[in-house]
Amino acid sequence: MQPGLQSLLVFPQLKIHDLIVEPKRVKATYLLTKPDGSEVQNELIYSYDEKIFDPKSPESINLASMAAAQVAMNYGLFCKEIIFDGLYDEADRRFILDMTENTSREIYVNKFLMENEFLLPPFNQILLEKKERYTGAEIKFVNTKFPGFKTEKIFPVTEKNKFAILSSGGKDSLLTYGIVKDIGGEAHPVFINESGRHWFTAINSHRYFAENEPNTGRVWCNSDRIFNWMLRQMPFIRQDYANVRADYYPIRLWTVAVFLFGVLPVARRKNIGNILIGDEYDTTLQENFNGITHYAGLYDQSKYFDNALTRYFFKKGWNTHQYSILRSLGELLIMKILVKRYPELQRHQVSCHASHEHEGRIYPCGKCEKCRRIVGMLKSLDEDPGRCGYTPEQIQLCLKALEGKKVKQIGSDAAHLYHLLLEKGLIERNAHTEKLARPHPEIMKLRFDKERSNLADLPPYIREPVLKIYNQYADGAVVRENRKWKEVDVSELPGDYFN
Repeated sequence: MQPGLQSLLVFPQLKIHDLIVEPKRVKATYLLTKPDGSEVQNELIYSYDEKIFDPKSPESINLASMAAAQVAMNYGLFCKEIIFDGLYDEADRRFILDMTENTSREIYVNKFLMENEFLLPPFNQILLEKKERYTGAEIKFVNTKFPGFKTEKIFPVTEKNKFAILSSGGKDSLLTYGIVKDIGGEAHPVFINESGRHWFTAINSHRYFAENEPNTGRVWCNSDRIFNWMLRQMPFIRQDYANVRADYYPIRLWTVAVFLFGVLPVARRKNIGNILIGDEYDTTLQENFNGITHYAGLYDQSKYFDNALTRYFFKKGWNTHQYSILRSLGELLIMKILVKRYPELQRHQVSCHASHEHEGRIYPCGKCEKCRRIVGMLKSLDEDPGRCGYTPEQIQLCLKALEGKKVKQIGSDAAHLYHLLLEKGLIERNAHTEKLARPHPEIMKLRFDKERSNLADLPPYIREPVLKIYNQYADGAVVRENRKWKEVDVSELPGDYFN
């Protein structure tokens, strides 16, 4: 008999409590009640390299409470009760409830109904159930530690020319930084230093920024340890999950917000009016799985996520916008602008989660899917992957691998990449490459449509200077109409692309 959703409710209670707020650090205890009634606990920590919080300020306590809550929002399917013990107002409670429910649905569809090699039988054949509400947990908000504090809307004046950039060492955040500096913005690149090996991808660029950009910030966070600790408690996850090579996490899908709410206190303290996330055209998807709508596991990288956070900020009384300036760009066009306009920044790119350290610098593995994709794109642009650390041998191995393996891009982007590689004689023609290769000239153009890439998602004060840079590298612009791409002058886009 197939297990249903109810079978996933294995933990009686998860409690996030004992919040400690210090000028440079926030700590909260995650207390989990196991199926046999025993309790285990762990401590979530955010640590800053400068004084960010005032332990006597309601706003600081509120920001700390929200940061501490984000990891727990991945577990609405698995806990009968989740208790958030901290200082929350109505906007916070509504946000946590809504986003937990959205995440529960996303995890159910993308981690249980679809193939997931981390699952143990019979949970890899879970029953399809359509529900009005997928979160099984009863969510409660209490305030046992800060009863004398009350949140207030203070409507601070934020500065439109200040930009906090969620930075990682990948091409998207590097290009975002380069453009912000180019248009005269005050850039504040903030790196989230996870306690595990994920930090390897950011080390090269963080060192460069720390030496050259005085506004560089770093937030240390041990969220990956909490995620792994929770995985070890789950009876439906393989206990050897750490040995499984996969390009996705076993369960979690609410991840970017964990980092974002670590950056948010920095943005609030410095009155920054813009929070930029480096997400491109293909991360906004709405799909349907047997009647259940979902976001393909990419909600926290989509424009819907950005829009939801911007609404939340304004409900809080903050005049802060969250968005990506890269939504109209595909991956190959992002790479083109970065490597052609900002080669010194591109030199520090590490887009490989199996990277390693050698003589104080981080280098890519040269074997994984991400590596062959990066090498393929750079070679198709007549650029040298050696600039960002690939050896000649790795470059050849990556190109050879492309002759028999796919890349993780939407179909048109992958097809155009293979088309360019074949056209330039960089890979051999065979059944695999000829099947994939198709010209899609829209890939190198600015792409606009009313769902994924809408100019209204960019504040008016940044649209013109950003588009001016893009127009120097893009092969024009197109809009999506009736499932086809139509050439357009950006200045002549219909009015509904601006609202």
